[in-house]
Formats: sequence, structure tokens, C-alpha cells
Amino acid sequence: MSEENKIDFNDLQKQAISHPLVTDKFTADPSAHVFDGKIYIYPSHDIDAGIAFNDNGDHFGMRDYHVYSMNSPDDLKAMDLGKILDIDDVPWAKRQMWAPDIAKKDNKYYFFFPAKDKDDIFRIGVATSNSPIGPFIPESEYIEGSYSIDPAVFDDNGEFYMYFGGIWGGQLQKYRKNKYNINNDLLSDKEPAFGPIVAKMSADMKSFDSEPKEILILDEKGNPLLAADNERRYFEGPWMHKFNNKYYLSYSTGDTHYICYAIGENPLGPFHYIGRILEPVIGWTTHHSICEFKGRWFLFYHDSSLSKGVTHLRCMKVVEIFYDRRGNISTVYPYRK
Repeated sequence: MSEENKIDFNDLQKQAISHPLVTDKFTADPSAHVFDGKIYIYPSHDIDAGIAFNDNGDHFGMRDYHVYSMNSPDDLKAMDLGKILDIDDVPWAKRQMWAPDIAKKDNKYYFFFPAKDKDDIFRIGVATSNSPIGPFIPESEYIEGSYSIDPAVFDDNGEFYMYFGGIWGGQLQKYRKNKYNINNDLLSDKEPAFGPIVAKMSADMKSFDSEPKEILILDEKGNPLLAADNERRYFEGPWMHKFNNKYYLSYSTGDTHYICYAIGENPLGPFHYIGRILEPVIGWTTHHSICEFKGRWFLFYHDSSLSKGVTHLRCMKVVEIFYDRRGNISTVYPYRK
């Protein structure tokens, strides 16, 4: 019997610090942004694809994206503004539209999304619109040089950077220096862990302006986190935000189910590990975004409480986060003890 089957979900809902923002669909990996004073959320749209659970994540069979809005994070619900992209709209994509992100530049919106191509290799595509709610028109080809999953695009005073990458089903372990080899695998325990990949975006936001490079995440002694350090090392789901002129790289540790963060002096790193933002949620995956709204900071995340523990049928949530005087983020516990 799994741990989820032992949980009293009625009691869990009472202990949860926040509740699902959407209840008529399953939503995950929420990417939250503020455009023109309103919050827009771009999540994955979970479905039951009828595929058995495996470490490659084939059971995460998402096929489209919806956009949601909130007037305030204090709202109890997010409004569904409709479908903005379907896998049938994307010529190069075959399956599995996973966690997306969006960026605004010069009054145009650029929606970034991963999907597997015809060879079952994850790539990252882009679709554009004049509105945050679409319609979004995808490019006919994926971004040249892109690979793996979980794109997150950060605007640093008009310079845009894409962060991406995830191991296991996200295929990052198959790459060395941006080159794919099917025989590549996970690193040995004493090797430095994989880091997220970063590339500067070109002026048109549809290609990379620099060669993707791996980011270093360092421990308290200035050494790279090791592959065996799975309570702190990077697994997937990068996010970047800036607070008090410091760069905060946050990410999921995957198989240990934490959202952790590290701080750096510039968007390319290196970053020094600080601690955890979010303790484990119900369900295997954990994924997030962080945004500021009217001087307050919010963590958007998901769990599997709406589906009573089905790990690929998730629901997005939001909670306020707080910084101490040193700029460290207070750890969020998703369920009251």
C-alpha cells in the first residue's frame, strides 16, 4: 500500500495551508506572472493518459495548455481564460507538453514549452501572441540548441535568460556539453551534480544568443553539490527571481521532494546553496514559481490532494512567502502538524 493510500484526505484538506485554485481540471507546474496589474498563471494541464507509472514520466501525458488569472493571490480561485495551445498546433511536437513559462517583451508575449519531438527527444518551443491570453501562434520548429524540460525565462532589466533542464524523464543526464548521447547516464555519487542549463535569449526571443551553459550550485565550503547529495542537489524545475539585488535560483530536488534555493551575484551564477523553500507535498513531483504582487511575494506550487494522491493529477496552489533581514526565505510547510 502506498503512503497516499494511508492518508485521510478529508483531514489533509483541513491541515493544508492553502487549497486548490482550480477544481474542474487538474493543473500543475504553475508559472505565475504579473502583467498590467493582474496575475496570470500558465500551468501544465494534467490528464489521465492511461499510461502506467514509470521513472521516465510517460504517465505525464499532457497535450495542451490553459491560462488562468487572479485579481489577487488572496482570491480563493483562479479563472480559466481558455486553451492557449494544443499539441496538434505544433508541427514538431509528438507528445508530453510539460511545464511551461512565459515572458513579455515590447508588448509581445512569448510562451515557452517543452515537448517530445518525433524522435522522443525533449525540445523547447516558443509561441507568440499580442495578448497574455492568446491566441498563441507556435513556431514551426523548436528552438535550435534547446533540450530537456522546464523552461523558465527571466527578465533582467531587458536581458532575457532561459533556465531549463531535468534529470531522469527530463533527459538532462543524456547530455554532456550540450551534446546528446543515448549511452550517457546519471553521474556517480562523488561527481558534481547536474546543474540547470542557462542560455541568453536573442533579441527576437525565438533563439539562443549564447551557447547554453551549466550552472554551478555550491555548498557552504564553495564546492559543487555532489550527485549523492539528493536533499540539496538540482533535479528539475528551475526558477529565477531577484530580491534586494540578489539572484535567487530555486528548484526541485526531485526524488527527495523539496523546493530549495541558492543565491548568486549574477544571473549566470555560481549560486550558493541556502536552504529549503517548500517541504514535501502529497504526490511525487514538486514544482513552483515565485512572483511579487503589490509588494508581497508569493509561491505558486502544486500537490496531488485534489485527486487523493494520484501523482500525475495535480492541483495548483499559492501561499505568501517571507524573507528575513538577511534575505533568506522562511521555509513553507504545506500542511499544519
